Amino acid sequence: MKLLLDIPDHKANFMLELIKSFRFVKSKTITSAKAQEISSMIDAIEEVKLAKQGKVKLKKADDLLNEL
Repeated sequence: MKLLLDIPDHKANFMLELIKSFRFVKSKTITSAKAQEISSMIDAIEEVKLAKQGKVKLKKADDLLNEL
């Protein structure tokens, strides 16, 4: 399982030390920009799931192109 955590800067060192204390957990620090990209992708996937369930209606590709 992979988790994306949003931790305030002043608590980051504490959390990193805590995570490193668990031998079964591997951690990797990423940039804020990369975290934002991942978060945006997760949001998009959730929106597609909701659309498949009929709870949200997505825009048509033609409408998106016309906005450009």
